[in-house]
Amino acid sequence: MHLVAFGLNHQTAPLTVREKLAFPAQVLPDALSSLVQTRAASEAVIVSTCNRTEIYSSSPHPEAALKWLAEFHGVPLDDLRPYLYQLDPVDAARHAFRVASGLDSMVLGETQILGQIKDAVRQAEQSGTLGSMLNALFQKTFSVAKEVRSKTGVGANSVSMSAAAVKLAEQIFPSISELNVLFIGAGEMIELVATHFAARHPSCITIANRTVERGQVLAERFGGNAIALSDLPNVLARYDVVVTSTASQLPIVGKGLVERAIRERRHRPVFMLDLAVPRDVEQEVGDLPDVFLYTVDDIAGIVEVGREARQTAAEEAETIIEARVVEFVDWLRRRDAVPMIRALRDEAERVRRQALEGAMKQLARGDAPEKVLETLSVQLTNKLMHPPTQALSSGKGAERDALIDAVARLYRIHPD
Repeated sequence: MHLVAFGLNHQTAPLTVREKLAFPAQVLPDALSSLVQTRAASEAVIVSTCNRTEIYSSSPHPEAALKWLAEFHGVPLDDLRPYLYQLDPVDAARHAFRVASGLDSMVLGETQILGQIKDAVRQAEQSGTLGSMLNALFQKTFSVAKEVRSKTGVGANSVSMSAAAVKLAEQIFPSISELNVLFIGAGEMIELVATHFAARHPSCITIANRTVERGQVLAERFGGNAIALSDLPNVLARYDVVVTSTASQLPIVGKGLVERAIRERRHRPVFMLDLAVPRDVEQEVGDLPDVFLYTVDDIAGIVEVGREARQTAAEEAETIIEARVVEFVDWLRRRDAVPMIRALRDEAERVRRQALEGAMKQLARGDAPEKVLETLSVQLTNKLMHPPTQALSSGKGAERDALIDAVARLYRIHPD
């Protein structure tokens, strides 16, 4: 049983650390292949979101997988250790169930993480790193998440990060309807945030994306327009709200670019929300006057709304999860016993064939069938009983007592 999970999240590591270990979608296939090819793991699933990077694996040597993670990102392992957690099979299953159920999220009960885990599992399957053990773990995980959602109110009254983005903007500007809003990127997070802003009917919605065609498809949904990311320096000053979430490994919005935009705006305030990990906006931008820059970690206070009510439901969810952890661990243990069961059956089959071969020879010599059957039954009994009998006879002390208990359970006998 070599199931192990390790990683870090918003509870154990600041954004400055999390962004160093992020796996953008385009590098995941190579990362999964590398992890397995280096034999650091035989199976692997990587879950990488703005709030967490976690690796679920089948690995007899977890330290090798940890070293791989550090080397892949070019970060010294000793620098990461204070922020990392490593989970054994029981805790790994429990953690997966809790994460998928929204109990380990910044927004208690949020549902987006379940889709992100499903995407991670799908990618592992396509990359050939999803083996039987991890497939069983995540199928159970999806089942548990569904049960928690249907039987508890853990997701009720939750304020998503997308809704929190609008609430933050409303704390700075009196009316969203008078604002020009720019979204940088065209992924799932941008789509969610844009949906909430569009409901407030801003003056203008623009999508800036590397691929204009993809940005145009999203913009048309909200009655907006699309521009190329390369046009950003020419248009940034027009926008009062800038929300960004791309998979770029380097900042897209630099301090110099924003300084020029602020001058053109005659120092009218700008609200900027950077939901990307790694960050899209240089950290120094937050030091500029008239710029209100927030990251995913900054909106934690807003999403606490309604948390107390959901906490009661979360306790009910924990009860469900604990019962399902027991079921999964039982399956793991049965799975671990399969090689021994197979070897035991192979040995029994060898003994049977050997005894049958002797009996067939006796019958060929003309021996009475009754005598041959008697000899066969005695020979089989002696062969099959020899190993446990010898072990009991040679055992001493606590070892012998343990063997006696084991034999009594196996053969359902009561020596007394």
